[in-house]
Amino acid sequence: MTGHRAPVADAATASEETLGSLPVWNLGDLYPAHDAPEVTADLEKAERQAAAFAARYQGKLAEIAGRSGGELAAAIREMEALDDLMGRLASFAGLFYAGDTTDPVRQKFYGDIQDKLTTASTHVLFFTLELNRIDDAVLDAALADPDLAHYRPWLSDIRKERPHQLEDRVEQLFHEKAGTGAGAWNRLFDETMAGLRFTVDDKELPLEPTLNLMQDPDSATREKAAKALGKTFRANLPVFTLITNTLAKDKEISDRWRGFEDIADARHLANRVERDVVDALVAAVQEAYPRLSHRYYAMKARWFGKDVIDYWDRNAPLPDADTRRIPWDEARSTVLGAYRRFSPQMAEIAGRFFDEGWIDAPARAGKAPGAFAHPTVPSAHPYVLLNYQGRTRDVMTLAHELGHGVHQVLAAPNGALMAPTPLTLAETASVFGEMLTFKDLLAASDDAKRRRILLAGKVEDMLNTVVRQIAFYAFERKVHAARRRGELTGEEICELWMSVQAESLGPAIRFGEGYETFWTYIPHFIHSPFYVYAYAFGDCLVNSLYAVYEEAESGFQDKYFALLSAGGTKHHSELLAPFGLNATDPAFWRKGLAVIEGFIDELEAAQA
Repeated sequence: MTGHRAPVADAATASEETLGSLPVWNLGDLYPAHDAPEVTADLEKAERQAAAFAARYQGKLAEIAGRSGGELAAAIREMEALDDLMGRLASFAGLFYAGDTTDPVRQKFYGDIQDKLTTASTHVLFFTLELNRIDDAVLDAALADPDLAHYRPWLSDIRKERPHQLEDRVEQLFHEKAGTGAGAWNRLFDETMAGLRFTVDDKELPLEPTLNLMQDPDSATREKAAKALGKTFRANLPVFTLITNTLAKDKEISDRWRGFEDIADARHLANRVERDVVDALVAAVQEAYPRLSHRYYAMKARWFGKDVIDYWDRNAPLPDADTRRIPWDEARSTVLGAYRRFSPQMAEIAGRFFDEGWIDAPARAGKAPGAFAHPTVPSAHPYVLLNYQGRTRDVMTLAHELGHGVHQVLAAPNGALMAPTPLTLAETASVFGEMLTFKDLLAASDDAKRRRILLAGKVEDMLNTVVRQIAFYAFERKVHAARRRGELTGEEICELWMSVQAESLGPAIRFGEGYETFWTYIPHFIHSPFYVYAYAFGDCLVNSLYAVYEEAESGFQDKYFALLSAGGTKHHSELLAPFGLNATDPAFWRKGLAVIEGFIDELEAAQA
């Protein structure tokens, strides 16, 4: 694939002139290099300590718990330190690989680290399984010790896994085969997607720059990009069909063995959210499709002087939009300024990402697509990956990922076992950061046209976050349900995709040939089945949360930082209670969706 890199290099040079110098992350805070002796030493240390941990504690946890809560707490602290060490290695390998997923050296390093960590972690697999076999009365008595009580939230969480826990040797088999099973198919997806090239005007482009052309001000360019995407996706449809079929079957096997009733119940459990709460969210969004996406896209079509718009125009800039590229320094000052007006502490934490080399911003060949914030481990710090190309949406993505980063920094003191936040709440800080940035830009705009463009951009982002993600969730449910009846052809998956697209986006969008394959590039379907509803959960939650903030309630910032600092130590009901919010109340979701509807109302009123 190296022969395809020259056009991208030319594009990178041009973008640097337009955008300024874009930062590349410094992974040296984790390890000096992939071939550094520290990596080898830590791998050996992890294997050695994991084996010693098993020799010291396996088969003895019930006895220890009955004898001393403090002694059990000491064992958990050892496990936590080992988790941090292995997490550091895994994080470094994953981030190094994300920098260029097509590089054979990085591919091999990533695969080797995964294999070695799987071997090491097999030694300690017994720990949570054995903890869950301790009698409730014995564990409750042990929790009277304050050292063990510190870990009560973590112990409560793993107890929730108990009904779905299998015999130790079966769990070991599932664990050891993950690297050659689901993990291998995930890697195949990543490397296949990173290697794809899309021909637009005789230039061969990777995925991210091609997707970016779908927001070009020129309709012909958008159309060419869309058709290039569809053509390449179609050519690779057999590969993505096989990956999807295999992973859906793999999940069905796991769900069946573990006794999950619904195809998404494993995700709900991991998210620490009840199925009926998610079902209420999904029902509320689907019921609102006509008032939200259908209405907005019909209005956008009118702005373009049409009755319907083609799918490649769905995220097109408005006819009179400012399409200039936003330099990196301006994006930085915009986001940090919005964060600072909310809280100087928030801006100070976010500023460290820029100052200390925690961001990788340029779009380049082979780099992982999209954007993410990786928390790494509490003994280190998060990193942010972007594919920054200077659009307003890219500035919002920066605000979003820095929100994640701030959240991860604040949650880190909870330790490796309790810092991770369930996905339903993991999107809170990111979406809140976007809202702060948007509101800041809106307040600074006294021009009616500029205000309309900002509002339209925000509505489109919210529709992508709420309506699109719930449609994605509905698509996943259809795919996984159909797969239980037998293997699916690529065309059958395409038909399922189109069924949810037409329903969610409405009659003002015309779906042309090629769009039926656009499910192939969504990584969440591969890496985290049913993850996508977390975006809608987070957006609606933040809409309600921001309404509380705008009511100028005293002490909001303190409550907000307490929510973020809790990490994974509290249930969503506990975290939302101080704000007077309750996700089990249908009115909660309606209130969040009403914010989007209000923005659309304002846009319609401006056109009257």
